[in-house]
Amino acid sequence: MILGTGIDIIEVDRIQKAMERWGEHFLRHVFTDEEIENAKQKKFPAQYYAVRFAAKEAIFKAVGDDPQLTWKDMSIVNDQYGRPHCRFRKEKHKFNLNISLSHTHNYAVASAIITSST
Repeated sequence: MILGTGIDIIEVDRIQKAMERWGEHFLRHVFTDEEIENAKQKKFPAQYYAVRFAAKEAIFKAVGDDPQLTWKDMSIVNDQYGRPHCRFRKEKHKFNLNISLSHTHNYAVASAIITSST
């Protein structure tokens, strides 16, 4: 049973401009250390950050009103096969969650679906 869905799209340039304007402060506010370290290995880090930003926004939308869920409570990472998933920092925020990510040079999009465990 689907309990919540969310989708988000963002222009990669918006993230690039935020990185240029606020630098490390912006990155440390939105992304986990793990995400920042992974981005350093990417040829186009703005695309990497943008699609993870979109994923977090999609998760916020799927979860609904949970004022205790923050940007850094979730880390969007890839498993050993390259599939994206969300690693939650706090036990109480663990959901049955499926995410899908995609990006082009200009746009990043993500969707999130929360399902019941039964």
